[in-house]
Amino acid sequence: MLDLKKGQEIELQIDDLAYGGKGLSRLNNFVIFVEKAIPGQKVLAYITKKKKGFAEAKIKEIISESPFFTDPKCSHFPTCGGCKTQQLLYKEQLNQKKKQVEKIFEKQVGLDKFKVDQIIEADPIFNYRNKMEFTFSKNRWILEEEPLGVESDFALGMHIPRRWDKILDIDSCDIMPSVGSKIVNFVRDLSKKSSLKPYDQKTHIGFLRYLMLRFGQNTNELMVNIVTAYEDLDRLVPFVSQLTSEFSEITTVVNNINTRKADVSFGEKEILLYGQPVLKEKLKNLTFQISSNSFFQTNTHMAEKLYDVILDEVDSSSNEIAYDLYCGAGSISLFLAQKVKFVYAFDIIVSSIENAEENALYNNVENVDFKVANLDTYFDNHRLSGRPKPDIVVVDPPRSGMHKKMTSFLPRLQAKKIIYVSCNPTTQARDAQILLDKGYDLEKLTIVDMFPHTPHIESVGIFTKK
Repeated sequence: MLDLKKGQEIELQIDDLAYGGKGLSRLNNFVIFVEKAIPGQKVLAYITKKKKGFAEAKIKEIISESPFFTDPKCSHFPTCGGCKTQQLLYKEQLNQKKKQVEKIFEKQVGLDKFKVDQIIEADPIFNYRNKMEFTFSKNRWILEEEPLGVESDFALGMHIPRRWDKILDIDSCDIMPSVGSKIVNFVRDLSKKSSLKPYDQKTHIGFLRYLMLRFGQNTNELMVNIVTAYEDLDRLVPFVSQLTSEFSEITTVVNNINTRKADVSFGEKEILLYGQPVLKEKLKNLTFQISSNSFFQTNTHMAEKLYDVILDEVDSSSNEIAYDLYCGAGSISLFLAQKVKFVYAFDIIVSSIENAEENALYNNVENVDFKVANLDTYFDNHRLSGRPKPDIVVVDPPRSGMHKKMTSFLPRLQAKKIIYVSCNPTTQARDAQILLDKGYDLEKLTIVDMFPHTPHIESVGIFTKK
């Protein structure tokens, strides 16, 4: 083990990106993670943390730049922390994500020389997000170049990494549609002029908590969700009137009221202030109605490609039964229903199931049944509850992966194919190990790059019964 001490300076060659976005360097097989470093750089770094099996460091000086470096587009990079790899050429971003997934499956699942079968590039790589969330705060992050005594009691933007109490003012964000930046700046200025106070997470005093934007990228609809700490329509209605007069693109404005201390962007109550209560978005031949708090894939264009990967595994000429576990608002379920005899879909969130049922009705899809179910324990208590066994199971769990009870029960469904959609390759690999031990083969794994310039990875594993 290297004899490294906190604060020690050391020259490092950055070999790869670790999962999560930090640069990875190795000295005598000892791993050092370097914040904001990219492959190909040689840096002078100082140690910030030393553990038994690794160390962490920050860059003091870049000795030689990476051949994969590119000028970041965003003026807030890298302070914001949302796009950790915007300074890395996009082709190399993809290469690094591929290597990360392969190493994770080799190490956690024990698959020797594991290879990702396909990686589907994002297009476009900017202005792709259909949902963004910005925080109001009375504690603005002060930049190093700003003068002493500058006003810092109002911010609308993003959390500084690892700081819950400081918000970086954002005047532009290149991963959402450009109109979003204009709305953010207008809302900030109008809030100040209207004397609407930002919420203080320390004292729990203030009115404005969050500004959430949803974009219908195939329908040109736009939802604004203003989250406040309490109800005050006398002040908010004139505010919204000015906002909608300025931006004809806005089709919906809602007010979520969160009176709790919890730092979350959804409320106990929602008030419709303008337009329709939902935003509509089209994916291929289906239209989805999305409420302010509904889960929906945040990259519309790549969601279509993701669903193509799933649907390519379904034989439309057969008479199959499909299960869709963790179905959300039912987007995968409704596409599956076009190719199979019947779909049984499950999710724990009541509002998501309600949205799914409304979407099925809106699209005249009748061969699907949605069920509110806690999949951690549902099949333990109900087994199949009179449903036929599935031929195909699609699972799209949260980042934490499937609960161990669900993972253990899944092979007992005896489906000939399991399609595992994941936004976290580490939990996908963990769950894959159980499926492989229970008689399944990992036939192929595809990465669909839903989130360019970020460390996030979306992958689809195809497991077939031996």
